[in-house]
Parts: sequence; C-alpha cells; structure tokens
Amino acid sequence: MSRPPLPPFTEETAIQKVRAAEDGWNGRDPAKVALAYTPDSVWRNRAEFLSGRAEIEAFLTRKWQRELDYRLIKELWAFTANRIAVRFAYEWHDDSGSWFRAYGNENWEFDDDGLMARRIASINDLPIAEADRKYHWPLGRRPDDHPGLSDLGL
Repeated sequence: MSRPPLPPFTEETAIQKVRAAEDGWNGRDPAKVALAYTPDSVWRNRAEFLSGRAEIEAFLTRKWQRELDYRLIKELWAFTANRIAVRFAYEWHDDSGSWFRAYGNENWEFDDDGLMARRIASINDLPIAEADRKYHWPLGRRPDDHPGLSDLGL
C-alpha cells in the first residue's frame, strides 16, 4: 500500500503530507486514519506509548469519544528526506461543555511507501472560554480559506 506523497520530501510535498494528515484527523474516522500508519507504527502521544494500527485505532476511538467537536490545524515546521516536524493546535470540548485548546509538536518518520512508521507527539491542553474559540468551521475538513496557525497568531 502506498500513501503519496512519498519520501524524499520537498517543501511542497511535505506541506501536502501535513495537510493530508490534518484532513484525516479532522474526519475523525479512527479506522481510516490508522491506515496512514505502518502496521507496526510506533507512537508516543503525551505519556502514552502505542504500537501498531490496532492500538492506534483504539486510541483514536477513545480520543474522539472524549474530545467532542474536535477541530485541528497542523503546520509544517521542518522536513528532511523521510521526516517531517509539525506544530499544531486543536480545539475541543468535554461532555460538560468545557472548552480546551491543545498545542503541540509532532515528529514523523515515514517508510518508502509514505506510511508513517513513527509519531512522537508532545501536547499541552489549555482551558479556554467558548468565546475564545478560533475554529468555527463545520466539522470535517478545514476550509481552504480558513486561516492557519500562523495567521491566527497561534
């Protein structure tokens, strides 16, 4: 299975890869998102360590059951031949209606087929007032004309 764009990355293809990941996560379909990773992909997400698509899918299922109305923006930070670093922020609320913005960085490593073999994520949550939300598009893919992280001052 191949998942273009493939390494080695250029700035253009790294940006395409970042947007594809953002779009996938904004779709909030754990089974579909898990297919972007190698069958034996290794993750560190905050203090949780995962290995393989089944664990990734289970993690994402739990995540999106807890993080309601999830909306994410990713931005390319740096890249090499088969690695990409991104920064991101996402907004969500819990079942009591409390809103949060999570800020973080991810380091990605890809195999030759463009599947992510390693994901290392550091994330911090900030409680926000609903009035301070910056992401208001309908659930799903961020519209092309919606500002990115830098444009929003994040």
